[in-house]
Amino acid sequence: MERMKELVELLNRYAKEYYEQDNPTVSDAEYDSLYDELVNLEKETGIVLKNSPTLRVGGAPLEKFEQSTHLEKLYSLDKCQSKDELKEWFLKIEKATGAFQPVTAEYKFDGLTLNLLYENGRLVKAATRGNGEVGEVVTEQVKTIKTVPLEIDYKGRVEVQGEGIMRLSRLERYNKTAKIPLKNARNGVAGAIRNLDPKITAKRGLDLFCYNIGYSDFEIKSQTDMRNFIVKEGFCTEGEFKVFNNFNDVFTFIDHVEQIRNSLDYLIDGLVFKINDVFVRKTLGFTEKFPKWAVAFKFKAEEKTTILKDVIWQVSRTGKLNPLAILESVDIGGVTVKRATLNNYDDIKRKGVKIGSRVFVRRSNDVIPEITGVAEHHDSDIDIVPPENCPACGGKIVFKGSFLYCTNDSNCAPKFVSQIAHYASKDAMNIEGFSEKTAEQLYNDLSLKSIDMLYDLKKEDFLNLEGFKDKKPEKILSEIEKSKNTTLDRFLYAIGIDGIGKKTARDIATKFKTLSNVMNAKKSELLSIDGIGEILAENIVDFFKTDKNITLIKKLLEKGVKIEYSSQKSGVFSGMTIVLTGKLPTLTRGQAEKIIIDNGGQVSSSVSRNTSFVLLGDDAGSKLDKAVKLGIKTMGEKEFLEIVNRS
Repeated sequence: MERMKELVELLNRYAKEYYEQDNPTVSDAEYDSLYDELVNLEKETGIVLKNSPTLRVGGAPLEKFEQSTHLEKLYSLDKCQSKDELKEWFLKIEKATGAFQPVTAEYKFDGLTLNLLYENGRLVKAATRGNGEVGEVVTEQVKTIKTVPLEIDYKGRVEVQGEGIMRLSRLERYNKTAKIPLKNARNGVAGAIRNLDPKITAKRGLDLFCYNIGYSDFEIKSQTDMRNFIVKEGFCTEGEFKVFNNFNDVFTFIDHVEQIRNSLDYLIDGLVFKINDVFVRKTLGFTEKFPKWAVAFKFKAEEKTTILKDVIWQVSRTGKLNPLAILESVDIGGVTVKRATLNNYDDIKRKGVKIGSRVFVRRSNDVIPEITGVAEHHDSDIDIVPPENCPACGGKIVFKGSFLYCTNDSNCAPKFVSQIAHYASKDAMNIEGFSEKTAEQLYNDLSLKSIDMLYDLKKEDFLNLEGFKDKKPEKILSEIEKSKNTTLDRFLYAIGIDGIGKKTARDIATKFKTLSNVMNAKKSELLSIDGIGEILAENIVDFFKTDKNITLIKKLLEKGVKIEYSSQKSGVFSGMTIVLTGKLPTLTRGQAEKIIIDNGGQVSSSVSRNTSFVLLGDDAGSKLDKAVKLGIKTMGEKEFLEIVNRS
């Protein structure tokens, strides 16, 4: 029994580190081994402790869903789709109450609404919203959601409401191995929760984002009180939570969220505004369908259907062939979309898309739109087949996992042009004034076929190149010469290891210190770095085993590239891990990160128990909530700079 208690405690702690804190301290294999040991002990003893993680995997399939009446009705929300309509709603409230009422603003999540009932600190029932008064009991399904606490500190009776969500990154991972891919995240969560077999729910890897309290046997005075209770009791909250006292701030916030919504890892389709004061809510009351004290502001639709006309294959700097869908023009959220990504050939097969199919298209602000699934097939649709040769150079094509690669390393134009443009980019060797057009000219007109040949260029080489007049050749040559002095992280990013971004390059440089150490790094050592998984670790090891890459590095060093190896800096933040969130008043994120690193600290992208403090700017979101929940210190830019200036 003692061993079972120990395993339950360990596994629950590891699960929390993984799912809530984004800071796992054991490998998946270690977790699985402990989990299997617990399962075997439960079988041997016939005892399952009430907080055992095995309760989350789902029991036997249900024959049907039982009905359940909610203690408090879950109302729908009145909706508006323009700022003018929203302002009218505010003015109506102001007229009814005699003053502008402070309102809260939260994300309107696009998932499945769930109502959780806790009694004596334990989850006793979970139900779908249903018609608002009666829903379907889905307790066993909801127990499989790792971010749903099975127990809370509060020992009374309370209904906590939230939205079942499938993160977009989780949807992508799920579809990579699923026999039948999911069309979108909303379908993914609805199908998982309303599946009679909880084991299927568990495989979807859902989250529950909580935002409201229905029935409670304690007094609640405001929406802010609700939020504080939800955070304190360990429920997962996501997105920004604001309180506003005027129209202008509300409208500024709407603009802000519309700009960032497509960078989120989950779907939102609007914002929810509620009068903060519960006493004022009671004064305003309800219509038959809606509370008069709340309204949903809906964003324009971001997913529509159109016809897939063709697929072309584009060659990247790593030689990867990326399928690009050519679409019938469609307006999505005010933007005309004619092209969309299909990721890779396996993605095409999983989604079942064909030329001529009517497909779902989702648009994101910062990336090319994506085809998420098929809406309708036609008899005349044509299968999409991968090219037999590189469409750019005619070179041999090979499959590596799900991706197609051109193997021609000597004269595949788009591949090399992208490589040299990347090498010269701001975050790599920072050759100012060097563009992709410059790279094309050097390749086409000067037969530049290797990155190291940059350092062989002379002024006379530029004399006949279009656009290189007066002092421009001298300037570009000066910038190329300056690039010879660089840092290890920039160099690692510049040489184009598949999957290495600037943050990962910096983390590798911090750990291994020298280029020689990186080139001889073992896979197990690389896996110890946060953010590096099996595939990326293998890419790095393979890169430094490949003769052409070793030769390139040797030539670059022979031609004068010097890597500055900076020892770990000491300072006021030595030994600290610091997280940044929100927009700082005067510093850019890059400036703040540099100050932290220059003063001996490390920058992390996620809040965990290992975080020393969180540096807060405007519009701080879920990272602030997590910091509060974990008791992590927070500070603003002013205090941060005072600490730096005192040191």
